[in-house]
Amino acid sequence: MKLQIRYTVVQFVIILVSLTGINAQEKAQNYGNIPNELVAYDKYMKAYKYHFIEPIEFYGAGREKKAPTDLKEVRIGFLGPLEGSILMNLGNQMLQGSILAIEEANARGGYKGIPYKLMVHNDFGLWGAAANEIVKMDDEKVWAWLGTIDDINSHVAIRATLKMEIPNVNTGDPDPTFTETNIPWVVRTIPDDRQSSYALVNRIFVKDGHKRVAMIRANNRYGRVGTLHFNRTATRLGFPVVIEERFSDGETDFTAQLERVKKSNPDAIAMWGNAKESALILKQIRAMGLKQPVYASDRVVSKDFLNIAGSLAEGVVTTCQYNPEADDPKLKKFKANYIKRFDMEPDVFAAHAYDGMNLIIQSVQRAGLNRALIRDVLTDMKISNGYKGVTGELVYDGTWNNIRPIFMAEVNNGKFEFYPAPKWEKEDIIYKKPAPRSTGEGYR
Repeated sequence: MKLQIRYTVVQFVIILVSLTGINAQEKAQNYGNIPNELVAYDKYMKAYKYHFIEPIEFYGAGREKKAPTDLKEVRIGFLGPLEGSILMNLGNQMLQGSILAIEEANARGGYKGIPYKLMVHNDFGLWGAAANEIVKMDDEKVWAWLGTIDDINSHVAIRATLKMEIPNVNTGDPDPTFTETNIPWVVRTIPDDRQSSYALVNRIFVKDGHKRVAMIRANNRYGRVGTLHFNRTATRLGFPVVIEERFSDGETDFTAQLERVKKSNPDAIAMWGNAKESALILKQIRAMGLKQPVYASDRVVSKDFLNIAGSLAEGVVTTCQYNPEADDPKLKKFKANYIKRFDMEPDVFAAHAYDGMNLIIQSVQRAGLNRALIRDVLTDMKISNGYKGVTGELVYDGTWNNIRPIFMAEVNNGKFEFYPAPKWEKEDIIYKKPAPRSTGEGYR
């Protein structure tokens, strides 16, 4: 009889859903903050199941462990490219942001009078080396760690952090797939390249009206995965990139790639790479007589790019994960303290590391010296969502990925100017017939 009643109730619910169109998954925010009209196949039918909506919980042991009573320092790990990497300048900024947060925490009394100590590890950029550094951190008995930037090494490191059960706050890797690993020990506070892709596509194709865009990108995971959502979104609008060229890190002559770009007859060019290579590409674009508007990935927001590109940087449009010129007392104080401490201005990696390290410190203060409990605080949406640092608020999705609104950056009079990335409006999404290939043989 009970089975029959349960069966009847289930039938009723199914009928109610089918008649009313009620669907809890439909009401949820789109994963990755994708605009409603750009969800794959969504204009045809709703998916049977949506992934990455609910956070993965940690049900393992560890919360019962007692805190040690004989500590002379509370150790926090750091992993970043500090030597032997083309990302050294970014890694050192990330380290300095972390150091400043640690020093300020110790000036406030540390953890119940015990000072925090940063255990610094270099991300060599070698396959598997990042995992070895996490094992070393476990030996050092760190309570949590911050880092790193390189996409591949970040992925390797968090596999080790899963085994070691050490909480990790990532403040530098923009790979959209990073948190899709569903590792419950990992949170990311820097908005990912998915957000940059949506903003750039909106600006290039919708606002500026371009139809034929050539892409030249770094031949690494940052370039490949970073442009993935740009390419997909452009294609869904009916404007797939007309050509995609690649370059290697450290390359200085891009003549062959740009000759092919020129033959594709684009009306705009997009670059996705680090600041140095992007600036050199821009100079060679103009030297070849190409006058098309140029758009770029967020790593060009740096003095290196402006110094190398010079006046040719004028008008270049990109994105930035926050507004470094915001009229925010907390941000202004951070910048002043950072400049005083390190004699340089903080970049996006320094600012996010400062916020990320403060998030770790806050979690330790709340949870005590227990990794599992620190992890619980870091991943508690009620605590973390709305946490406001110098880069803005945390807005986590179901994978603990920060999807807060980002900013556009445009070079004007030799410096970057920042403004909010425009939101997608329903009337903006107009699906059009794809632009023809440069050969005139049809459509991509």
